[in-house]
Amino acid sequence: MCSKAEITGLLAAWRGGDSSALERLTPIVYDELRVIARRYLRSERQGHTLQGTALANEAFLELAGLEQVDLRNRSHFFGLASQIIRNILVSHARKHRAAKRGGGEVRLGLDQALEVAHGAGDMDLVMLDDALAALARLDPQQARIIELRFFAGLSIEETAEVLGISPATVKRDWTMARNWIFRQMQRGEAGKP
Repeated sequence: MCSKAEITGLLAAWRGGDSSALERLTPIVYDELRVIARRYLRSERQGHTLQGTALANEAFLELAGLEQVDLRNRSHFFGLASQIIRNILVSHARKHRAAKRGGGEVRLGLDQALEVAHGAGDMDLVMLDDALAALARLDPQQARIIELRFFAGLSIEETAEVLGISPATVKRDWTMARNWIFRQMQRGEAGKP
């Protein structure tokens, strides 16, 4: 596995127009994207139509196709990847829900280390997305922290680096945001501030 410094160097070269840097970067970040994708899809319902490789492919194609993006380092790259993965998963869940005309809710189990709140089990991904959107209207930083930690799997320190804040602030906001989202989802009021 490449070091953070090597990934940062390749990202800088790619940002500077070196297409060979993207070629060298691709297998490194693609493997990490597949790990993230598998982690989320592992807890999905049986017979889920979106596979980990397809999710990683779609996320990588969107990332590679972006222009004028300031990806300063590995953490920034996976921070952006978290937004893309979230959008892909939620879009897929909404399409599935629409196809079923409201039935067969798509559920996503949270990784134990990143549980949204005390003893939370499976969660409705669409409801989680709605709750994050509501939180973003109240506190964009807290919503971004949830997104980075949950969808990208970044550590407290990596999240702090991406957002340019202290790890202590990330820890505090992470706890507050998890509890707020958990309460919203329990009430079924994810769309209400």
